[in-house]
Amino acid sequence: MIIRPADLPIPKLQAYLQSAVSPRPIAFVSSIDAEGNVNLSPFSFFNMFSMNPPILVFSPSRRVRNNTIKHTLENVVEVDEVVINIVNYDMVQQTSLASCEFAKGVNEFVKSGFTEVKSDLVKPPRVGESPVSFECKVKQVIPLGTEGGAGNLVICEVLLMHIHDSVLDENNMIDPHKLDTVARMGQNYYNRASGESVFVVPKPNEKIGIGYDLLPEKIRTSKILTGNDLGMLANVDQLPAKRQLSTEELKIVNQGTESLHRLAQHYLKQGKITEAWQLLLQ
Repeated sequence: MIIRPADLPIPKLQAYLQSAVSPRPIAFVSSIDAEGNVNLSPFSFFNMFSMNPPILVFSPSRRVRNNTIKHTLENVVEVDEVVINIVNYDMVQQTSLASCEFAKGVNEFVKSGFTEVKSDLVKPPRVGESPVSFECKVKQVIPLGTEGGAGNLVICEVLLMHIHDSVLDENNMIDPHKLDTVARMGQNYYNRASGESVFVVPKPNEKIGIGYDLLPEKIRTSKILTGNDLGMLANVDQLPAKRQLSTEELKIVNQGTESLHRLAQHYLKQGKITEAWQLLLQ
């Protein structure tokens, strides 16, 4: 399928974009208007864009069906401060409830049952149930268009972070399994970032991997090893020294290339990259 955005009605284009660009983290934004009315609303057009200064950006888009703007956007224009609260699995149903289009002036903290906690540096309160909250100064609002579906980039500088002790590991770093965040996908789908959904891919930092092109042809053209398997093998900066195989390994090697590659794949799934290479180098 090939899609030219200009050929689709916006609701259908929106469905394709939100389904493909996923999962998306959720900014649960508390804001306040000039009269002191508090608003709380989730936005999945959200991410981190700078460390120095620390910048988070979210986008309250214009509504597709009637081209109106959201209360959060009105509020940040009036009061240039927000709290961006992170959403975990224990909060997801209440967060969804807060996304209802309540009338202006209605406090979504009350409607969704969340606890208002007074912020230290900004006027909007933070969400007591959120595992991580960022008190932010709104530096700039950039409209991306004037028609329904157009985004508005709200550029926020983080002034203060609140991290609940319960999501920290023994090194005082955030443990993703304890954080248990959720993310938006397309339609009514969400994603839960914990348990088996979280996995490790070693980053190529100082050491440069040998690359896919330098894999021996018999490995690169394997009928068993997948692209992910080959990527793991190609990410080593040098080939390991050979080792003596166990009796069981030698039996499998003697069964032929496919059996050898299946065992190597088994090692790779366990993260035993050196052992897989040593097997394949026989």
